[in-house]
Amino acid sequence: MFALVTWQVAVRGPLLERDVALSARLRSGGLPDGVAEVLADLGAVVVAVPVLAVVAGVCTWWARRTGVPRWWAGAAGAGVLLVLVPLLVVPLKAWLARSGPPPMPGTGYYPSGHTATAVVAYGAAVALLWCRVRSTWLRWSLGCAGVVLVAGTGYGLVRRGYHWPLDVVASAALFGALWVGYVLFLHRWGERGAPGG
Repeated sequence: MFALVTWQVAVRGPLLERDVALSARLRSGGLPDGVAEVLADLGAVVVAVPVLAVVAGVCTWWARRTGVPRWWAGAAGAGVLLVLVPLLVVPLKAWLARSGPPPMPGTGYYPSGHTATAVVAYGAAVALLWCRVRSTWLRWSLGCAGVVLVAGTGYGLVRRGYHWPLDVVASAALFGALWVGYVLFLHRWGERGAPGG
């Protein structure tokens, strides 16, 4: 998905016409501007990263206290994911130089950094918590909360005109794949009960 969308953005392919049409539909209705703005802000570093920091801190303390051999691995892996956000997003923004939706100025809108931050922060937080709880209901609730936070961020970004829909989709696809790698890392390093386990 990420490769297809990136190719379309790079060559200014026909998929961009549908992107513009979908953006117009999403911006013309739906949630009020104030609610959409709050949702868009969920992907801001100052919101998402502190959420992950608190969850990682609590889960690290919990893992160490309960005798998990590599109690530090989950937080360390989440930190690596966070570092990958600017390392991957910034060069792609510079290389593709996609213009934003009107009236956003300049270029550098693809892929969405706010979406990447939301996927990494909320996704890693859910994975860490999932390792600590045993209740099936609570696990499903955590998973649904993570999906709602990421989807809400993406919707808010498009609804407020900060990004095109494909900016959001591509970012979610790329960092969603990295999140799957993080979950596999948790399994490999002895975190019993990670998502899918």
